[in-house]
Formats: sequence, C-alpha cells, structure tokens
Amino acid sequence: MKAVLEQELKLRPGPDFRPLELPGKEIAEQTLISTYFDTDDLRLAAAAVTLRRRETDGQSPVWQLKLPSGDDRRELEWEATGPAIPETIDRLLVAYTRRQPLGRIATLRTRRSGVLVREHGVDLAEVVEDAVDVVEDGRTLRSFEEIEVELVDGDREALRKLEKTLRGAGAIDADGRPKLFQALELDQTSEPRRERRRGPAASLAAMLRDQYDEILRHDPGTRLGDPEELHDHRVAVRRLRAMLRAGRPLLDRGWADGLRDALRPAGQALAEVRDLDVLLDHVQEAAAILPDLERAGATDVCARLGARRDEAQRRLVATLSDSWYVSLLNRVEIAVNEPRMDGDGSLAEAAQKEHRRARKLVRGLSKKAEPSDAALHEVRKAVKRARYAAELAGAAGVPRMKGYVKRATSVQDILGDHQDAVVAARELASLDPDLARPGAHMAVAELLEVQAARRAAARAAFPREWRKLDKRARSLR
Repeated sequence: MKAVLEQELKLRPGPDFRPLELPGKEIAEQTLISTYFDTDDLRLAAAAVTLRRRETDGQSPVWQLKLPSGDDRRELEWEATGPAIPETIDRLLVAYTRRQPLGRIATLRTRRSGVLVREHGVDLAEVVEDAVDVVEDGRTLRSFEEIEVELVDGDREALRKLEKTLRGAGAIDADGRPKLFQALELDQTSEPRRERRRGPAASLAAMLRDQYDEILRHDPGTRLGDPEELHDHRVAVRRLRAMLRAGRPLLDRGWADGLRDALRPAGQALAEVRDLDVLLDHVQEAAAILPDLERAGATDVCARLGARRDEAQRRLVATLSDSWYVSLLNRVEIAVNEPRMDGDGSLAEAAQKEHRRARKLVRGLSKKAEPSDAALHEVRKAVKRARYAAELAGAAGVPRMKGYVKRATSVQDILGDHQDAVVAARELASLDPDLARPGAHMAVAELLEVQAARRAAARAAFPREWRKLDKRARSLR
C-alpha cells in the first residue's frame, strides 16, 4: 500500500483562458478510466470518501481510496490484482459502509495533460488540465473540464503563487465539488440539509453530531495503526460521552445514559493501544539522553513495548470489526440525527455542578498525607467532565465559560501527565526481566526514575493550578 497526503487546488478554464508555458517537465497526455464504488445510499460520498479503480495508459490498474484529513485528503493506493474490491479496503471502510456491499456507481474517462512545475531544481507541483467524460455503456452522458494543481515537494506558498498565475491566465473558480459529485450531479453533501436553529438544544445537537462525524473520520486511520488518528478517534468517543452527560438538563436522561453506557466499551478498546503509544513516545524521548550503555539497553525495551503495541493493535482491529461495534455506530447515527430533547434545565448550572463534584474530590485529597494515584485520576476525570460541560454551556451562549475551559484544560493536562507517568511505570515494571540486550535492566531502572520524577512534578504543580481553576469557577456564580 502507498499512502500520501494529497494537497491540491482545483480551478477550471474560464472563457478567456489561455494555456501557459510553465517551467518544468511536460507530462505526457494520458487517458484515465476511473470506476467509482459506493453503497446504494452513497454512504462514502456523504462522508467525502471516494473509492475508485483506476486504469491508466501503459500502467497496471490500481485501487485508490481517498479519506478526509483536515483540509486535505489522504490517498491510499493498492495494486489491483483483480476486479474485486480487496478485503483490506472493505475492512478499512466498515465504519462508513456498515458492511453494506459496495457497487459501481460511475465511470469517468479523463484525458489529462500538463506540466510538472520545477523551480531551482525542486519539483513543486503537478499542474494538469482534465477533460472529463461521464460514460455509461460506451455513451457519454455529460462532460466537464478542470485544472488541478497538486503539490509534490512544494509548500502552500507555492500553491498560492501557482493559483495566482493560473487566475491571471483566465482560470476561474472550480465547480467546488469532487469529480464524482459532478458526475452524479450531487450537492457537496448527499445528506439532507438540516434546519438552522439557535439555542442550547441546537448547540447540543450540533456538538453531538460533530463528535459522531469525528469518530467516523478517524476510524480508518485507527485501523491503519496511525497513532494520531487513534488519539483523535478516542477523544471523539470520550467527548461524545461527555457531551451526553453535560447535556442531561436538555436530554431524556435514560436515553442519554443508555447511549453513554453503550459507548464505554469503544473507548476502553481504544485505550490500550493509545496508552502504549504514549509510553513509547516517552521512553524514546527519555532514552535519547541516557548514558551509552543504558541507551543501548533502551532499544530492547522499546522493541518489547513495540511488540506489545503491535499485538494490541491486532486485537483492536478485530474488535472494531465485531458486529457490536457496527451496531453501536448504527445506534449512534440514529441518536445524533434525532436526539431526544426532553428537558429545559440550565447548562450553566450543569457546568457548575460538575465543578462542585470535582471540588469535593479535591477536598477529600487534602485529608490524606499522600493522595493515591487512583484518587488523582478520579479528580482528573471530574475536571474533564466539568470542562466539557463548560464548553457546551459556552457554545450555547453562556458567558465567561472560555476562561474556565482554559484553566480546566491546564489542570487536566497536569493530571494527565501524572497518569501517563503512573501507567508508564506500571508497564515498564512488568516487562520480562530476561531482557536480551546488555544494559536493558539498567535502562528500565533509569526510565522508572524518569517516570517517578514526572509523577512528582505533576503532584507539585497540581495544587496551584487547581486553586486558579477553583477561583475562576467561583467568579461564574
């Protein structure tokens, strides 16, 4: 599989467009046959995901999958050894397709020519002109033209300069839709438009929907083993659960709590691999400053942790392919499209109530000479719930919540570092004592000391940051 982050710009020739002689290497004219696949109800298109089988003059056919990635798209490519969609691709798309079969929805024939633009020996971007025909059974149904600029080794500034040059030559705004949408004559989204409403209930409904969309967006990357995608996937699950809790004043309580309970196993499934990712990052960073012998031994430690991570990743992918996970996504989709609003309570009061819960836990800590790690972890979770409740209240128009969220995030980060150190120490201590590389045992001892220092630093920083947060909370009354 080949993977690239696709950064591109699309325009189209205006009525006065004149071809340019751009510096670089001419791209030989090609004919591309792209066959697109989707479910009958176009679930991939609704999520801005495209899957196609592409045949190019003189080249072996390939499968290309494009996934949204922020403002860009991630393009994955596999050799097409046959006409059937590979099982690997099917598994990656489970969150979108829910195992509905994928079938052909459109075929595009593209005549492409252009230039690989070069400057100072650097390949900046490919600038191509596409003449596209939508074909079916040998007939051309409709045609359109596009100018596509895709970065190679250039940056965003190079993209802006090329856009300015092309517009100066008569290029105008593109249609704004992907080629597939133009071929099928679809709007930018195939989902029905939602009525624009204001108020707390509308804010909550929008935030629930956003987190569901985030879960879908990061699911394929999690299956591919991308640590950042996994992190964002887990955060989306946790934020959705938190918003259901924070939104209790407006929601049907039984409905919201039932959905929160159903989401818990998904968050737990993602936690193991994420914890190992965090640990590996910390160990590799700490190992870089160890003495030579211990640093060499840390290589063995990292290898052991990496093996654990790989095994946990395999279990995670299997879990995300289970029928319960598919059923959960179906349930969440229905829930966020039709949230049960059955209350008229105060989101501001809900946020204050969550903070009071956190304050009660903190007061309990002061009764102990040395609070337990578990007790501090409970405080962290309580502060996180209060933060999410404040975010929801702020989105609904409650004033002065932004400052509280900022202070809560600081406390959450400190206690998160504490918990990471606790988990890291536990994992390091559990490693097989029969480590192969000389210096590995000393490396573990050194790394345990690093985690102990991180833990102590977090404990020392917590009281002052908590007081700032608590003071901010009192000002909200």
